[in-house]
Amino acid sequence: MKKTILAMSMLGLSALLPAQAADYVIDTEKAHAFVDFRIQHLGYSWMSGRFNDFAGTFSYDADDPEASAIDVTIDVASVDTNFAERDKHLREQFLETAEYPDARFTSTSFEQQEDGTLLMKGDFTLHGVSKPMTIPVQKVGEGDDPWGGYRVGFYGETSFIIEDYDIDVSKLGPSSQEVFLILSIEGIRQ
Repeated sequence: MKKTILAMSMLGLSALLPAQAADYVIDTEKAHAFVDFRIQHLGYSWMSGRFNDFAGTFSYDADDPEASAIDVTIDVASVDTNFAERDKHLREQFLETAEYPDARFTSTSFEQQEDGTLLMKGDFTLHGVSKPMTIPVQKVGEGDDPWGGYRVGFYGETSFIIEDYDIDVSKLGPSSQEVFLILSIEGIRQ
């Protein structure tokens, strides 16, 4: 009887404790996460691409989304615009991947919005330059997967000015100064 009362007391106390954020690994191994981009080409059309290699982790608690955190590192040399010569040109002439092999985003805060979205704020480092970046994100969904795991996914879009990261864009033309990033992140709970 005493054990039952003690167990019920412990269960009751645990219900009063705040829920903790779960830790997730971004599922890049099975290609369930993407970092895509687009930029105007000379003002005549859009060029799209992606970064094939990146990794990261995040923590998330649906009951307290403002306590979330994320850290993502992108292998900039994995840039892929579906044209090998252009990719080589981007690596060597613009991104200078031999000197600056990685880009990184580390969150500093999350703000819950009235419409249910989050404003993810953090520092984005590219080409050796770090700048604050804000990314509006929305949760796509969460739940059990067919393999016995638990997943949560998010989608966000933002943009930045290339020149702010000390990348010479004089040959790109005035319409090609802004890069639009599209992030589709799915994480597996650890």
